[in-house]
Amino acid sequence: MPKANVYNMAGEVIGEIELSDAIFGIEPNGAVLHTVVRSHLANMRQGTQSALTKAEVSGGGIKPYRQKGTGRARQGSTRNPHFTHGGVAFAPKPRDYSFSVNKKVRRLAIKSALSQKAIDEAVIVVDGLDQSEIKTKSFKAFMDKVGAGKKAVVITPEVRRNVVLSARNIPGVTTTIASILSAYDILGADKIVVDKAALEKIEEVYA
Repeated sequence: MPKANVYNMAGEVIGEIELSDAIFGIEPNGAVLHTVVRSHLANMRQGTQSALTKAEVSGGGIKPYRQKGTGRARQGSTRNPHFTHGGVAFAPKPRDYSFSVNKKVRRLAIKSALSQKAIDEAVIVVDGLDQSEIKTKSFKAFMDKVGAGKKAVVITPEVRRNVVLSARNIPGVTTTIASILSAYDILGADKIVVDKAALEKIEEVYA
């Protein structure tokens, strides 16, 4: 059974906790992780890229020269793609790149990502992860003490305003709640910093 150190808000180790085998102890599924990450990136695309085809470029309505007798290849328009100022062959048009992923696949991807972090010993559990005031400097000091690295995901059981506002100006740090985890964010982080209560909620939701 995987284990993780438990810290307090002073950045001190105060104990150790056993992580659920069903969430943090499975064999990471690389194919599922690939699919979910690809879906996440595709869903982020704006899909607004556009260019003009030869039918949409202004001009070119007249045949540039007669069909036969010139010794040159026949041409019907100066707006064909191989001409300067011509249209674009197979021009990209605005489109929706997004595709959906089965709910069970998303859940497996999250468990695979969490298990990979447990294997890498990159899970930091905090007893009472909260801030009494909105202060980025003190939260940054806490993250440094627990060794959160340059990129970290902070997970709380519910939205904790002081934590969110204290963390949002720290480069590489994102905050989320236990019920809306993202496999993409977890995989991209050096460490995940999770509140002890949020850990229980994760095990309840994803077991």
